[in-house]
Amino acid sequence: MERPIVIIPTLNPLPTFVQYINALQELEIQQIIIVNDGSDLKYQPIFQELSSVNQCIVISHEENKGKGRALKTGFEYVLKHFPKTHSVLTVGAHGQHTIDDVRLILQNLKIFSNGIILGVRNFRSKDLSFINTMGQQAASLLFKLLFHRRILDTQTGLRSIPTKELPWLMKVPGESFDYDLNMLVEAIKRKIPIYEIPIGQVRIKKNSIIQYDEIVSTQKVIQQIFTNFTRHHKKNHE
Repeated sequence: MERPIVIIPTLNPLPTFVQYINALQELEIQQIIIVNDGSDLKYQPIFQELSSVNQCIVISHEENKGKGRALKTGFEYVLKHFPKTHSVLTVGAHGQHTIDDVRLILQNLKIFSNGIILGVRNFRSKDLSFINTMGQQAASLLFKLLFHRRILDTQTGLRSIPTKELPWLMKVPGESFDYDLNMLVEAIKRKIPIYEIPIGQVRIKKNSIIQYDEIVSTQKVIQQIFTNFTRHHKKNHE
């Protein structure tokens, strides 16, 4: 199996980000593309250091445009410079995906290379309240009810995606956290296989940009599910 390209949308990274990137390089990956999504100036030394790291490419937005837009910037770069690469792997920048989590997805990529692989988090975490845990389960059930496909973790940022799917993914609406869910709805519509691989527990790092890194309120997730359903229901009746 050809080594995938890792794409990391990044906003105000933690000090441990450089060490995390160094650890990623020990895995079976081809390249790491870091999209600096308008981080504050005080974080620039981190990106300058990463620019000099072998296998690393840093792309910068002058201002914060949102996680969805940062992912699309990474996808566009891969299509332009690495069009023959078989797959890309999106990873969070704030330590919520351990090296073991990433390694597990890479191992499963050898088996499920024809579709999107999701690293599904365990929401029974001490970092989350009972209400948040139950809310996530409710969102998952609602998604199944409306789209006839059970997805246990619609907001996970750890995903393996075949490069051949990137052209249509570039057109999926969503500039922020909503892009994660919109991607799955469109994939289901296109009948693209979606595989779910259990990874570690949800991790919330102090001083991280929570909404940027896929921990969003259940209310917003449920609202986005309804928005998607309304949009697709309308298209089907036009």
